[in-house]
Amino acid sequence: MPKVKLEDTVVHYDRTGDGPALLLLHGTAASREQWAPLTAKAQGYTVLAPDFPGSGLTTDDDGPITVEALAAQAAAVLDHAGVDAAHVVGHSLGAAVAAHLAGTRPDRVRKAVLHAAWPVTDTRQDAEFRYWLDLLETGTFARMLPLMAFGPRYWAQATAESNEQLVKTLETMIEAGTDRQVEADRAVDLRAVLPTITAPVLVLGSAHDRLITAEQQRELVAAIPDARAAEIDAGHGAPAELPDEFARIVLEFLSAGT
Repeated sequence: MPKVKLEDTVVHYDRTGDGPALLLLHGTAASREQWAPLTAKAQGYTVLAPDFPGSGLTTDDDGPITVEALAAQAAAVLDHAGVDAAHVVGHSLGAAVAAHLAGTRPDRVRKAVLHAAWPVTDTRQDAEFRYWLDLLETGTFARMLPLMAFGPRYWAQATAESNEQLVKTLETMIEAGTDRQVEADRAVDLRAVLPTITAPVLVLGSAHDRLITAEQQRELVAAIPDARAAEIDAGHGAPAELPDEFARIVLEFLSAGT
């Protein structure tokens, strides 16, 4: 697996396929493995999927994680891979990083898809993130995840037994540095960089997202010069809940006009 060192961080990333570069940035508590379903469908792209600090194989000094540092690491991955500019897709925290990269390094981003992004963490979201930190301390974070991440289509087919099995699976998947990533979520403020994004952007919202409001999605579209909105009938965790539909929306946007 390729890796690149930036200051005290050694970023590991997957590289698969061939064609225009597609950089995938995962969400809180996840890793590059979040993108396996999309990667499988991204034929004709060179897919680059790094682990953030606190996730997967990436190592650092265990200090605070910031969106700014994550964006610098994403740019370092592009450099290491020999890529001048890439399409960028981010989910949640990864979407905040994608927006920051697009706004501060516009020459590196061709198109961007921001799923479940938000312009600035408000008091309600901060309360949610503090709750996540409490759950991580007590070891019950995984039990909350399906409630937070999935919409009615998941619950319509779930049983108590199948959901319990999912919780047990999630307990084994929560990344060691999740608490540090949650602290990065608490500090998100993209308001200064959004107007400087020059790439075409798809602001992809989830219809049943309890963490990101429709008003926050509208604020993103209004602030980014070349942005359009789309919605998927899922919860916050749409890449896992509806992977095929998520991939279709993303890839149709990236291929449009090419």
